[in-house]
Amino acid sequence: MAQVKVKQTGSPIRRTKDQRATLAGLGLNKMGRVSTLEDTPSVRGMIAKVAHLVEIVD
Repeated sequence: MAQVKVKQTGSPIRRTKDQRATLAGLGLNKMGRVSTLEDTPSVRGMIAKVAHLVEIVD
């Protein structure tokens, strides 16, 4: 299955609990951390929820 690499670019400070939990679910919790995940609709939805805090890396 396809993979997607996600890098955290924004801080979870002063964000809602559900956004912080979404970052943790993506395997991100520190600025600059990169996580490789399966490219599934649920992962894409999580990325869309915190799109202002992450970027997709090639």
